[in-house]
Amino acid sequence: MTVAQVGAERRARLARSRLYLVCGARPRVETLLASAIAGGVDVVQLREKTASEEGLLAHAATFRRECSRLGALLFVNDNPEVALRAGADGVHVGQQDMPVEEVRELVGEELLIGLSTHSPAEIDAVDASLVDYIGVGPVHATPTKPGRPAVGVELIRYAAAHAPVPFFAIGGLDAANLDEALAAGASRACVLRALADARDPRAAARALRERLEAGGR
Repeated sequence: MTVAQVGAERRARLARSRLYLVCGARPRVETLLASAIAGGVDVVQLREKTASEEGLLAHAATFRRECSRLGALLFVNDNPEVALRAGADGVHVGQQDMPVEEVRELVGEELLIGLSTHSPAEIDAVDASLVDYIGVGPVHATPTKPGRPAVGVELIRYAAAHAPVPFFAIGGLDAANLDEALAAGASRACVLRALADARDPRAAARALRERLEAGGR
């Protein structure tokens, strides 16, 4: 396929995606990925804040192998260079990371770009010609984002009405509070502990996926 065709195929898969797992390198991560993807995860993000670039690349190779084998999209957090070198499907950046204009220039049209948003102004500023999806949150306070205040479901309502690209609600979401996010207009969710800490990640993913498909728009 051409670069344009690869990018289009990835964007079509993203549009169909509902459940997104953020996951760091950990013992037996292959087992977690296999269970979560079998349960309904469409997208996986490798998030390792403290690894060196070569260490991140080594982790990305493991994630790439499993995601390719199991049919999930793979994003690398923060580092477009590693995303390119690892053959990932995309890169996710925050508001304080490399500007999306520079990321797009670096990765071209073949890789997807995700962007974290935390306010209506940041959602309004999204350029759909550069960004393929946004994360909206954190809906609830989460230890993975210390110091970042929860935005609640009001930002989900804003995103549902104004986001120019698909969005994933993120931040402390689990089976106990997902329905509130769905009622506010979310149809996609990004989770971490809800699957990584589950006794049965496959069953936990399946339960979340079923509710997303039943309650999503």
